[in-house]
Amino acid sequence: MATVELRFSALPEHVRTARLVAAAVARRAGVDEAVLDEVRLAVGEACTRAVGLHQSVGITAPVKVSLIEEEKQFSIEVGDEAPRFAPGERAPGAAGDDGDVEAEEDEMGLAVISGLVDDVEVSAGEHGGLIRMTWPTTPPAAVLT
Repeated sequence: MATVELRFSALPEHVRTARLVAAAVARRAGVDEAVLDEVRLAVGEACTRAVGLHQSVGITAPVKVSLIEEEKQFSIEVGDEAPRFAPGERAPGAAGDDGDVEAEEDEMGLAVISGLVDDVEVSAGEHGGLIRMTWPTTPPAAVLT
């Protein structure tokens, strides 16, 4: 199992770099060419979401992206360190309407990712969240000699 790890400052200008790296590693891992645009878009959305969560609560830790090549699949994990709270519970110092707008934007981002990727897992807790997206791979064609 080969893994590429990427960490970047929670700034929007670094999302493009994460998208490009993810597409290059996905191509090398054997993800179908027809799916690479979906990989780029899903990673861009997940990274943009993580950057927004970090910026909204003032977290300076980097956003983490792991690109994992396994035998028959390729996975991308995008992690953030923004704490999540139970529904109806608010983060200390969170504003009322702003928090509702951010929650709606967060749900919209997750909906976009779910529309792009068939196999998505989302987890979140008081220490941050993780989005794991998985695509099937095709083994490289055997070279006949």
